[in-house]
Amino acid sequence: MDNKEFIARRVARELKDGDVVNLGIGLPTLVANYVPDGVSITLQAEHGILGAGGAAKPGEEDSEIINAGGFHITVLPGASFFDSATSFGIIRGGHVDVTILGALQVDARGNIANWMVPGKRVPGMGGAMDLVVGAKEVIVAMEHTVKGSHKIMKECSYPLTAVGVVKKIITEMGVMDITKDGIVLTEIARGFTVEDVQSATDATLIIPDNIIIIEI
Repeated sequence: MDNKEFIARRVARELKDGDVVNLGIGLPTLVANYVPDGVSITLQAEHGILGAGGAAKPGEEDSEIINAGGFHITVLPGASFFDSATSFGIIRGGHVDVTILGALQVDARGNIANWMVPGKRVPGMGGAMDLVVGAKEVIVAMEHTVKGSHKIMKECSYPLTAVGVVKKIITEMGVMDITKDGIVLTEIARGFTVEDVQSATDATLIIPDNIIIIEI
C-alpha cells in the first residue's frame, strides 16, 4: 500500500453516515473509493455534481462524468448535475458537512496555505477559499513532507487560503488534531516513532499518553 492509499483509507474513517462531503483535487479524491461499509455519504463535486461515486473502472469511463480534477468518476442513483453557481451556493450556504483538501502548508493555528508557492505561476485559488470557510469541518489529507521539507509548520510561510479553519491533519505518519493549545498527535502509523513524526514536523507536537496505532 502506498502513502496516498494509506492516507485515503484512514481519512475515509472520519466520514459519518449522512454526511455531505466535498473532496478536493488530487489525493482527497481517492477517499471516495474507501468509504466504510454501512456508511452512506453524499459526495458533492464543486463543478456541479451531487451524488458522485468512486473512480470509474478502466473501459467504463463516461467522458461527461468527471470530478473537479478532470478524472473519470461514477455517479450514484439519484445524482444531480447543476451549474457552478448552484454548486457554490451549496458550499457557501453551509450545506457541506466535511471538506477534505490537500495543502502546501498547515500550521499550529489551523491556518492553511494550499494555492500558491511564491515565485511560481498559478491559475488561481479555485474553490478552496469557499470550501474551507463554508464546510462545517475541514480535514487536510496530505503527505507529511515534500522532498524532505516540512509542511506542518509553526506558522505558514506561504500565502494563506484561510485562517484558523483546519481541525484535523491526516498523513502517512499519523493523525493530528489542531486545538487551541496546538497540534496534538492522536494516532501514529505503524513503523514510525513519535520522534520520527516530530522530526518531520516544524511545529512542536503535543504528545498525549494514549496515542493510537493506526491499523489499515
